[in-house]
Amino acid sequence: MNSRDPIDRRWIRRSFDRAAAHYDTAAVLQREVADRLLERLELIRLQPAMVLDVGSGTGYASGLLRKRYPASHVVELDFAPAMLRQARAKLSWLERWRRRRHPVCGDAMALPLADTSVDMIFSSLALQWCNDLDRVFTEFRRVLKPGGLLMFATLGPDTLKELRASWARVDRHPHVSPFLDMHDIGDALVRARLADPVMDVEHLCLTYTTVHDLMRDLKTLGSRNATHGRHTAMTGRQRLQAMTQAYEDFRRDGVLPATYEVAYGHAWAPEPDQRQRRAEAFPIPVRQQQT
Repeated sequence: MNSRDPIDRRWIRRSFDRAAAHYDTAAVLQREVADRLLERLELIRLQPAMVLDVGSGTGYASGLLRKRYPASHVVELDFAPAMLRQARAKLSWLERWRRRRHPVCGDAMALPLADTSVDMIFSSLALQWCNDLDRVFTEFRRVLKPGGLLMFATLGPDTLKELRASWARVDRHPHVSPFLDMHDIGDALVRARLADPVMDVEHLCLTYTTVHDLMRDLKTLGSRNATHGRHTAMTGRQRLQAMTQAYEDFRRDGVLPATYEVAYGHAWAPEPDQRQRRAEAFPIPVRQQQT
């Protein structure tokens, strides 16, 4: 792994492996975002035979995808083996017998799938852990069939802004992983030559009684700071108390907010005629298309 990459992928995979057994107890936001992403499929006429769930975790979205598309096969891809074991343990005997959900341990930046083998890629809150979105989207385009759909949600830079600001008052070490802006993600879709990209964003807020409750949830989820430049020594009591005190400035109506910026996007694998047209035209980045 390149030490210049912002996310330490090996470390975050180990973190998710350790968190897998208790992940579902804290995954309130993760389920909400997956539900909202799935609702967007109601507006799309597509009956996929093969669905790829990238960053499938413990299988929450994969199960809902199978219910929505009962005739489909769902490939559940995650880079944390323990997450896949949790997903498999939750399968009913009927689901195991039908063999329409297929757990695969793999990396979004090097998908272990054949070219043009997937009708739909669904990915909820996984792409923020990938260092190279250009490579990820190129891989997505490679495995999608012409006319196939990419539907995803990821985290934007305002995520945990209160925690980030509170730590910034204590030291200069990064304590919250960096996340890409919606426009940068849209530009990456264009560079990958995915057709008709659409991006939008919303802010969701969880509330906590104490900062300790927030930190406990992040640890349970395995979603802790994964930057290469993170402070690796044990956090001292005084520094933690200083951060906690700084966070109190955000308290409103008796609770502490934790903001999550969620960027949603979808795009299509171009049809053969679209590929020809795009070869003859100059692509306009998503940023320039907005008015």
